[in-house]
Amino acid sequence: MSENAHDILKEAAATAAVTGSLFSTFDIIMLILLLGAAVWWLYSSKKDNKKDEILLSKYSIQPAASLQIVENSFIKKLQSSGRSLVVFYGSQTGTGEEFAGRLAKEGARYKMKGMVADPEECQMEELTKLPEIPNSLAVFCMATYGEGDPTDNAMEFFDWLKNEDPNLEGLNFAVFGLGNKTYEHYNKVAIFLDKRLEELGGNRVFELGLGDDDANIEDDFITWKEKFWPAVCEKFNIQSTGEEELTRQFRLVTHEPDEFTPNQIFKGEIARLHSLQVQKPPYDAKNPFLAQIVVNKEMHKGGGRSCLHVELDISNSKMRYEAGDHVAIYPINDNDLVNRLGDLTGANLDDIFSLINTDEESSKKNPFPCPTSYRTALSHYVEITALPRTHVLRELAEYCTDEEDKNKLLLMSTNSAEGKALYQSFVVDACRNIVHILEDLKSCKPTLDHVCELLPRLQPRYYSISSSPKLHPETVHITAVVVEYKTPTGRTNKGVATTWLAHHKPEEGKPLPRVPVYIRKSQFRLPLQTQTPIVMVGPGTGLAPFRGFLQERAHARASGKEVGSTVLYFGCRHRDQDYIYQEELEEYERNGDVKLNVAFSRDQEKKVYVTHLLENNMDELWDIIGNRNGHFYICGDAKYMAVDVRNIVLRAIQQKGGRSEAEAIQFLKKLESMKKYSSDVWS
Repeated sequence: MSENAHDILKEAAATAAVTGSLFSTFDIIMLILLLGAAVWWLYSSKKDNKKDEILLSKYSIQPAASLQIVENSFIKKLQSSGRSLVVFYGSQTGTGEEFAGRLAKEGARYKMKGMVADPEECQMEELTKLPEIPNSLAVFCMATYGEGDPTDNAMEFFDWLKNEDPNLEGLNFAVFGLGNKTYEHYNKVAIFLDKRLEELGGNRVFELGLGDDDANIEDDFITWKEKFWPAVCEKFNIQSTGEEELTRQFRLVTHEPDEFTPNQIFKGEIARLHSLQVQKPPYDAKNPFLAQIVVNKEMHKGGGRSCLHVELDISNSKMRYEAGDHVAIYPINDNDLVNRLGDLTGANLDDIFSLINTDEESSKKNPFPCPTSYRTALSHYVEITALPRTHVLRELAEYCTDEEDKNKLLLMSTNSAEGKALYQSFVVDACRNIVHILEDLKSCKPTLDHVCELLPRLQPRYYSISSSPKLHPETVHITAVVVEYKTPTGRTNKGVATTWLAHHKPEEGKPLPRVPVYIRKSQFRLPLQTQTPIVMVGPGTGLAPFRGFLQERAHARASGKEVGSTVLYFGCRHRDQDYIYQEELEEYERNGDVKLNVAFSRDQEKKVYVTHLLENNMDELWDIIGNRNGHFYICGDAKYMAVDVRNIVLRAIQQKGGRSEAEAIQFLKKLESMKKYSSDVWS
């Protein structure tokens, strides 16, 4: 025991002797024990502090590979690395992140060293401090998702901008939006951000850019940035250093066969090693659940096309869903394409490698989980069926030994009218992916590691859930058309996820196939009150979420609840070929659970679509949405069908509701804001 402890105990004993009349012997003993415990605690805590100091000293000298502190202050990163350009991205499919990376890389040409940043991983409140860095610039590449919403990784940033009033005076900024004109809320996020940053005192360096994925978003981006950089040069009084310098973002590390054990190599996991072997909830985009495929059957009865009904077992996953939600499926690329790409690049697909970011300040150390094999990277991590963008063609040109091949690729990577036209015809119209380009430009022989770096990350595919948890709490159902089509070059292109699903059906006596999935919540919801009437328009696989809605409403009716009118408009080509869920729908109709309106477009000489049926029933439509406080839902093609349906609804509001055109538009906007007009559409 320490000297301090002895002194305290002696003092306590002396005090006890003087105050003997006040305390009993038991009281004195308890007092001494309590004082002793206190002294012991003080002494041990000092030892713990010493231990902490030793641990901290060891912590600070650990190599980065084994112990890493994550720094989420982008201001500190900019300052420590002498940078002045930060490019933030809001991305759901990877395109926004790709554009951000290209802008940051190009900054070097203009003496502005750049950094890519994910708002989700940054303290975005630090935007108020960015003007303190001389000649600083923040660029935002922001996608609009869903019904005008920010992407998942930008949600908190946008909530902050909406709900707070930070002082952004002196902040130099520019915004490029990624959207799709077929959707109602085209580039809503970028438009809001551009306006809001200016309201808060920011200085717009260049005009808002709007990319349209329904047309040619690559062309939109190139056209915007070709004017953006001269504006930046003028603002900061700088000049271009000349020609673009082709530098790789990641360096290759080739591993020896015995460098890692098999358990140390990624084999398709999304983020955490062994996450697919050792499953731990909660399950999300970075930690999907490996679901068994318990049912996988063909829905079409003929016609040469294929539509699958798939049931995924989510029991024991603790995942919950509601009718109207989406399920994300992580696909695997076609093995024939993988092998072909290996042949074209002369690579051994079983070699183990890593790609390491050359920018030590970047939070993204690898483009995908490493170390891994080339076969795994091509199968699980890179999008080999996507149409390569122009910056990829620019890099591929350096691998051509034939001048004609090289010049063709170089021309397509330029912003000239001739280059754009060639890119449109050779890549976009001809539907050429990376394999097709290397096959047709035979002198182009890139290294496979560089191809893996250039291609975008393979993204999950989202499907509207076609079941209700009221009936199927432990399974998620999806309804998907198998994508397969002939290209102008005579090749057959196939959808990644649906092709994989088509080849993985349960077989008796064999283990059930599994696929990584997670649930993505949606705003596509039934009314809270079951007695509220609803109208649903869903041709083809647009029927998917409405199958879940029907299950839920039928369950409510069977449980004795009052259920309002349920009207469904469904369409397909032929009654005897692609009328999916026919028996179920007709059973619901017989039971009084739904009023069916079905259009078979090709069963008669003159084509009939759901829009024709809806137009013929405008009295009923207006009665439900105008007089009875009903809800209207649409699911399916965004480009044509959804637009036509919206116009019919507007006409019903005018003709049956007695509104002017302007009043009808305002009425429909009010329905949307109240979630009484909901869309789940795709282009």
